[in-house]
Amino acid sequence: MARLIWTEPAIADLETIADYIALDKPDAATRYVHQVFAAVERLMRFPKSGARVPEIPHLPYRQVVVAPCRIFYRLERVDILIVFVMRGEQRLREIDLTERD
Repeated sequence: MARLIWTEPAIADLETIADYIALDKPDAATRYVHQVFAAVERLMRFPKSGARVPEIPHLPYRQVVVAPCRIFYRLERVDILIVFVMRGEQRLREIDLTERD
């Protein structure tokens, strides 16, 4: 089974999104974070189940979508590195992922 590793920047991304949701609906923010963690934990059993990132198919990143966010990760041997979390309406740039390597 693959090992799941959240990078510090990815955790900070998720915290920022949850803090924003919590301004109006604290319970919804908590539920959302639980949904994200549940979706990402499935990758431990099925690491390649995330879709390739259409904006940058030449790079080794995949994504899991938990609306309204996209969670980006890459595989490293037996590790799954969660590298970036962003709102779906934002424009993804290659540097958003590569600067976190």
